[in-house]
Amino acid sequence: MHGPSIAFTPNSRYPDPAVEVLHDSFARLRVYSSSVEQLASGCRWSEGPQWFADHRCLLWSDIPNNRILRWDEASGGVTPFRAPSNHANGLARDLQGRLLACEHLSRRVTRTEPDGSISVLADSFQGKRLNSPNDIVCQRLGPDAGAVWFTDPPFGIHGWWEGEPATPELGFQGVYRIDPRSGRLDCRLDDLAGPNGLAFSPDESVLYVVESRATPSRKVWAYDVWPDGQLSGKRLHLDADGAGALDGIAIDTEGNTWCGWGSDGRAGASSAELDGVRVFNPQGLAIGQIHLPERCANLCFGGARRNRLFMAASHGLYALYVNVQGAVP
Repeated sequence: MHGPSIAFTPNSRYPDPAVEVLHDSFARLRVYSSSVEQLASGCRWSEGPQWFADHRCLLWSDIPNNRILRWDEASGGVTPFRAPSNHANGLARDLQGRLLACEHLSRRVTRTEPDGSISVLADSFQGKRLNSPNDIVCQRLGPDAGAVWFTDPPFGIHGWWEGEPATPELGFQGVYRIDPRSGRLDCRLDDLAGPNGLAFSPDESVLYVVESRATPSRKVWAYDVWPDGQLSGKRLHLDADGAGALDGIAIDTEGNTWCGWGSDGRAGASSAELDGVRVFNPQGLAIGQIHLPERCANLCFGGARRNRLFMAASHGLYALYVNVQGAVP
């Protein structure tokens, strides 16, 4: 590996005290005899985990090290999947199972074909280069199945750490949709500060988008999704309320939101109290916290039964079995 390793000792007693019940409703989502596991360490900034059930593996991005890594469920081993990766960040799969990637360095969204070649799905809008695509999802239900959505903040062009310095060409930070039939790129949102993680509700009728530079606290907005790809009905879904930094999100089959969580530098609580994953019910109530030794950037559900939560957290990759499944495999 090419970064600091974080010493981690799994809790030896059940229930794992790192899995904190903030509301009684979370107790049934916790597996009593499951504890947080560290699957890998030695990264510089872990992001974008994506489960590949057909290969029994997980891919995730180590952005500063310019690589995508692969964790194998059968062997427990970690190997490079792609290096260099153009400082890839968010990863997803399309309806055919092909890898979709948001690339900071090339400022584009790509698809890896079955023969290993790479196709560019989007790299500009209205003749101007994208900022630095960040997170990505693919619709799987209804008439819009196959539509690809991604966020485009400028984080990857702020310096040499996650890409390279550049001046934004667009005057906004967008949320985009790639049409599944024509490949047309449309900007659906242009009024958010630092659009970041995004995810669909279990029936894909609602799109949730993290506004990671909202002030005075970071937020998750909810939008109704129409069959033609339009969004409407903007409403507040979650508010960090000055108590944490939201990043990537994942939704389970019951509509709960599992959020990458950590200190935003403005909160009164220390990182040790905030780092990990915070879980909110559909009404926006914080019901659980998974404490990790480092801030969690992004997460996904996977495993044979979609009940294993994979957490990309700063230098490493962690996992926890839970008693609920991730929405939309």
